[in-house]
Amino acid sequence: MKLSCGIVGLPNVGKSTLFNALTRSAAAAVANYPFCTIDPNVGVVAVPDQRVDALSALYHPQKTTPTYIEFVDIAGLVKGASQGEGLGNQFLGHIRDVAAIVHVIRCFDDPEIIHGSETIDPKRDIEIIETELLLKDLDTIVKRLTRTEKKSHSGDKDAQKEVAVLLRIKEQLSAGTQVRRMGLTEDECLLVKELALLTQKPVLYLANLSEADLEKGNRYSEVVDQIAALEGGHAIHISGKIEAEIAALSPEEGALFLEELGIPESALPRLIHAAYQMLGLVTFFTVGEDEVRAWTLQKGTRAQSAAGQIHSDIERGFIRAEVTAYSDVIEHRTQQAIKEKGLLRLEGKDYLVQDGDCIYFRFNV
Repeated sequence: MKLSCGIVGLPNVGKSTLFNALTRSAAAAVANYPFCTIDPNVGVVAVPDQRVDALSALYHPQKTTPTYIEFVDIAGLVKGASQGEGLGNQFLGHIRDVAAIVHVIRCFDDPEIIHGSETIDPKRDIEIIETELLLKDLDTIVKRLTRTEKKSHSGDKDAQKEVAVLLRIKEQLSAGTQVRRMGLTEDECLLVKELALLTQKPVLYLANLSEADLEKGNRYSEVVDQIAALEGGHAIHISGKIEAEIAALSPEEGALFLEELGIPESALPRLIHAAYQMLGLVTFFTVGEDEVRAWTLQKGTRAQSAAGQIHSDIERGFIRAEVTAYSDVIEHRTQQAIKEKGLLRLEGKDYLVQDGDCIYFRFNV
């Protein structure tokens, strides 16, 4: 499963600086003017997971493969983007392909860095982006309704059912409610899944602070925290400047730098942890002397479907899953000890994979 996060925000809030830091690259142009990013930059980053390192140290495999997260640096949006302002339609289209939105909000004062509205106001900036996403969704729903209503008039039962859902979504979008806050049922979500509605995607707010304000926050980041709390969402405080400095160092030097600043960890692990929570993801492992590998799944995935992540043949020929909890593998270290303690479980195709499961799949060729 590909975990993809689109980094969005107004121009000059630090999106490209953050992207370059997270991906340890200089792929995204960084400049003191709007729209220096036109085409989206894409970076793939290994998900830091100490469990992978511990399993690798135990098995000494020929190969160790973490799971990955993809970051997409999307050009700055402006008011009127849903009507095409600032190439908005093009930029909004790039958001459709990501699983989650990382919304970067400027929470620092710096007269040297241009702000399109001249003043720093996180609430206003968040509302601009949310409004443009909402208006784009409303346009998508109206266009879909036009096509579907024609089918419903001819007696198509499925079309009539879809029209009822679309009309309810249209009404709530018109009232300013994002799709993710409408309480759609699982069936309703499936019905509109192919529309890739922008406000249906979970949002992680990143308050971009100065180095001096990172530890305690400031009046701007407090606003971001309050908005996230009202939505039942997530907010993280970062300093793009610090992250850029860390990215320029070796991992060892970066750890020392963080220690000197009194920061427990960089933004990447915190961001990924929050993304996993938002999207309801878990990680399971396949282990052995050939390879130790991490796999990302939606929480609630059954064992047979999990086997398909590895290979379709394993899913088709699934017999059973031999499952051991990560903590038991680390504590008892050998398969013999694990079996003697009765900690190896034989699970069928309907077993729901849990975070940290170490699984060996039995299957027919």
